[in-house]
Amino acid sequence: MQAYEFLARPTNGTISIPNELRHIITSDIRVIILDVRHPQSNDSSSITRKSDLALPPTLDTRGWKFDREEANER
Repeated sequence: MQAYEFLARPTNGTISIPNELRHIITSDIRVIILDVRHPQSNDSSSITRKSDLALPPTLDTRGWKFDREEANER
């Protein structure tokens, strides 16, 4: 995978690829949007941020009874 970086301003929800990259980028691409105005956005949107994916899931186990024999039966 090759990465190309450029600044763009969306127009009506569309981002244009610069002319110098259009002949290079001819297949499917992965798009990651970084808002340069808000580097640490605290927006609670429904979009999953990459930083959210790096954290392990947490589980509150207080109040659970763990029995080694039952666990080994499975």
